[in-house]
Amino acid sequence: QVQLVESGGGLVQPGGSLRLSCAASVSRFRITLMSWFRQTPGKSRELVASLVVSSGGLNYGDSVKGRFTISRDGPENTLYLQMNSLKPEDTAVYYCKFSTLTREYWGQGIQVTVSS
Repeated sequence: QVQLVESGGGLVQPGGSLRLSCAASVSRFRITLMSWFRQTPGKSRELVASLVVSSGGLNYGDSVKGRFTISRDGPENTLYLQMNSLKPEDTAVYYCKFSTLTREYWGQGIQVTVSS
């Protein structure tokens, strides 16, 4: 059973930075797509960024373009999200998701709070 564990969240002031990590419990399974989502109370889960493993193609939500960067450590199947110039509206629970051809795996979520 694959488990994803997020880390790196917390409280940061507006304009600050955080780096989220998502580590898989196993190193050898065929991931095709790696993604970060976020969710606030009463709203649906929103795509923040995604990375296509085979091509390296990247996709970002409009609200984070130019501020967030998604990347991976391939051999370790670890996913990162560098978040710069954080705004209060970035406050949410952030989730990582790894997709294979047949299944999706979600992390448990980690809180990011941007507040002065």
